[in-house]
Amino acid sequence: MTWRSLGHVPGGSPTFDLVVATLGRVDELGRLLDSLERQTYRSFRVIVVDQNADRRVEAVLSGRELELARATSAPGLARARNVALELVEADVVAFPDDDCRYPSTLLADVAQQLSMREELDGLSVPTQDADGRRDAGWRSEPTLLTTRNVWNLVASAGLFLRRPLLARVGRFDEQLGVGGPGPWRSSEETDYVIRALRAGARIAYDPALAVEHPLTVASGPALVARGRSEGASVGYLLRKHRYPPRTVGRMAVRPVGGVAVSLVRLDMDRARFHAVTLAGRIRGYFGARRAKSAA
Repeated sequence: MTWRSLGHVPGGSPTFDLVVATLGRVDELGRLLDSLERQTYRSFRVIVVDQNADRRVEAVLSGRELELARATSAPGLARARNVALELVEADVVAFPDDDCRYPSTLLADVAQQLSMREELDGLSVPTQDADGRRDAGWRSEPTLLTTRNVWNLVASAGLFLRRPLLARVGRFDEQLGVGGPGPWRSSEETDYVIRALRAGARIAYDPALAVEHPLTVASGPALVARGRSEGASVGYLLRKHRYPPRTVGRMAVRPVGGVAVSLVRLDMDRARFHAVTLAGRIRGYFGARRAKSAA
């Protein structure tokens, strides 16, 4: 791989391919690329998968001091990432969202972790907003990912996987993710990590690092839509990966408890959110039986 005047690559340090699937966003993509230009670690390439029908992305990419590759794809997040997987060459592959930003030392920190811990197949780090706030589900202690704890410890923007692992796991499931054909509009990265773990991967979660990403704040109909979509995705994965009945039951009980607590607090928005999350999990679980997985 040829890195175009991006600085010295320390001996033994990994190279990165950063896969950015983008649709509709221009200013946000520009801010992401700005943050990548400020990285203290320079051994990386950005693979931009353009899902737009027009040429809006070209101006954002022009004149950048970055090693860039551009591909095109029909809309669909998992589909776009699968296009990029055909192009990756680096030691480590990451999947930054087009509206996130990397702190200036993030790639240096990840490179150091993976260089020091050769037994790891990957690293997952949390996301937080510009003020350092994180969703409540992110743990404060480091751990190894398992198929039991993966649900709240993975976001695609903070996922770094060694390329040999990708070769073992294969493609993203195109039934999942934004732009997919079904109601399962999220969790394509969770599915990928579950498959990796079941293939024997060792992936660490490190809360000392983080990717800057806007917090999802919703209320009313938007919150209900989010619960329905995310619930359906979890139900799909529970069925697809044949989780045992005790896990399925636990994942059903949680939103029931959320409904009860929200009603006590007279928070009707959150009560509806938890109710449709439960309904979504049931629908996703039984819908998975009929879906044809791309993975």
